[in-house]
Amino acid sequence: MSISASSFLNGCSNLLQSLLPGACALCGASGADAGLCAGCRADLPLLPAQHCPVCATPNSGSVCGACLAAPPAFDRVVAAYVYAFPVDAMIQALKYRGQLAFAPVLAQTLSERVSLAGTAPRPELLLPMPLAAERLRERGFNQAMELARIVAGGSGGALDAAVCRRVRNTVPQALLPWKQRAANIRRAFVCDGDVAGKRVAVVDDVLTSGATMNEIAATLKRRGAVEVSAYVVARAAAR
Repeated sequence: MSISASSFLNGCSNLLQSLLPGACALCGASGADAGLCAGCRADLPLLPAQHCPVCATPNSGSVCGACLAAPPAFDRVVAAYVYAFPVDAMIQALKYRGQLAFAPVLAQTLSERVSLAGTAPRPELLLPMPLAAERLRERGFNQAMELARIVAGGSGGALDAAVCRRVRNTVPQALLPWKQRAANIRRAFVCDGDVAGKRVAVVDDVLTSGATMNEIAATLKRRGAVEVSAYVVARAAAR
């Protein structure tokens, strides 16, 4: 992590300890709307309107070569931001430092993107990306669940965290080369809920290689889901 990003996270930690109602979560200015002032919100790296309609990689707006060559198990990705500063640092503060105040800030724009996505009919069921039991005990919360609560409130879909479980505590995907991620996450999920004939959306913080989302989508489809969408706060740049 760079010095600037580290300083940003430390500043977030200190700031969020003393936030007053209506204060911006990034700069501390008063008059914030849904956690951010107008200036900070304007600086966030929104996902460009033109992107791959399947995996959300920014491009000319057509299906990208990677999705044509190896279509993923998920049908589409709806993302709010590019995974770049300061969104990346905000997600890291939420995920690894327990700064839960960032969840509504990040999820609001995702919820807006979902509302504008124009997919009809909408998913009947939303679920957060599951964490392994060991990881959940370590963190004390699932950041995807914190995001999913807000997205579900604006989407009309039923939120059910018990549909799928993560049954293997794998090496964190971020620590592995991209080529090893699919094998690392294989058979990591079990679907217990009834998803037969349903459209499902999985909510998560970041889509990077797409291996984790692809694995859970494949698991859901083996159980009869007819469509799986990925609702993510940020899309990392393709490699």
